[in-house]
Amino acid sequence: MNRTRTLASAMLAATLTAGASTNSSAAAGDTVKIGVMLPFSGIYAQLGEAGRDGLKLALKEQASQLHGSRVEFIELDTEAKPARAPELASSLLNQHKADFVIGPVHSGVAMGMIKVLRGKDTVMIIPNAGSAAATGPLCAPNVFRTSFSSWQPSYPMGQVALDRGYKKVYAISWNYGMGRESLEAFAESFTAGGGEIVKMELLPFPSTNFQPHVSDIANSKPDAVFTFFAGGGAIKFAKDYEASGLLGKIPLLGSGFLTEGTLPAQGKAAEGIVTTLHYAEELDIPKNHQFRKAFHAEYGKYPDIYAVQGYDAGQAIASTIDMLGGDISDKQAVIKTMEKLTIDSPRGAFTFSKAHNPIQNIYLREVENGVNVVKGIAAEALEDPARGCKA
Repeated sequence: MNRTRTLASAMLAATLTAGASTNSSAAAGDTVKIGVMLPFSGIYAQLGEAGRDGLKLALKEQASQLHGSRVEFIELDTEAKPARAPELASSLLNQHKADFVIGPVHSGVAMGMIKVLRGKDTVMIIPNAGSAAATGPLCAPNVFRTSFSSWQPSYPMGQVALDRGYKKVYAISWNYGMGRESLEAFAESFTAGGGEIVKMELLPFPSTNFQPHVSDIANSKPDAVFTFFAGGGAIKFAKDYEASGLLGKIPLLGSGFLTEGTLPAQGKAAEGIVTTLHYAEELDIPKNHQFRKAFHAEYGKYPDIYAVQGYDAGQAIASTIDMLGGDISDKQAVIKTMEKLTIDSPRGAFTFSKAHNPIQNIYLREVENGVNVVKGIAAEALEDPARGCKA
């Protein structure tokens, strides 16, 4: 049923018609095919839907910049299963001839996609997956991110922990790319400043059997805990942590996904959790206010970081098409144009690094009364080191 849904909903998937343009080129007015490889079922379903909704909102808002081009979406459900990635990416590349491929959420899926799409004319825009390899050893001219590298949100938290006087930290996550790399990024900055990782616990993905590990945290008595979990896993971990009586006793720190899009379900279990991330719903930025209002009007709910990242993928596509006068037939020109963009994002304006990661602020946030309140900037205009990138 999932595979049927992908292609059925795909063709249904919305065709946007842009306003007419007097500057149309020979190729303007053609159909722009956008493949969307996101999870629409399973533990990351809500993340995939948010990214897809943000993407479509941006292209709807900026339809006049498309120079008469129509947008056709082909939606494929990755189910957050890496094994499906090569097949789905191949279908978008070879069968559907997608101009752009947006995805995925899961870092393991990203690796499978990149193996197929790397070096091709199709432009891949990653709206979430933070795997270091994507813009590190596997970097390529046609692979961009509108999200983050796994290193970016977690690295600044090491200094935050040191500044708060924490000397011993227990680190825990899932045993997959994003989980391991998030813990390693935190440990890099924390240990450089003299901190000690008392234990680094990696659980099978997507296990949410957290209770034995929460008990181990209690027995270990660290100064604080650092974690990466997202979606349903983040909800369950926070609730188990609070139920064990640790909330308020051992500070819980995390990559911002721990409390992103999860706060209503976490409830009081999220209070006081401190995170670092490149967005917060309360950011006092005109573009953020505008975006949140428009997203709520379109979908009847307020956006989270996953929606922001999808929205910025849509903005990148629309701006590129606009700057090329609607003619995206020269794929090298598409890539060169996108590289030079400044994206007016709800998170604050950002540009792309040479490895095509966003150069962006990382904000320090704390949950207060069910909201991620911005406490400051943990790292300004932070650029991922892109280790291993030779493109």
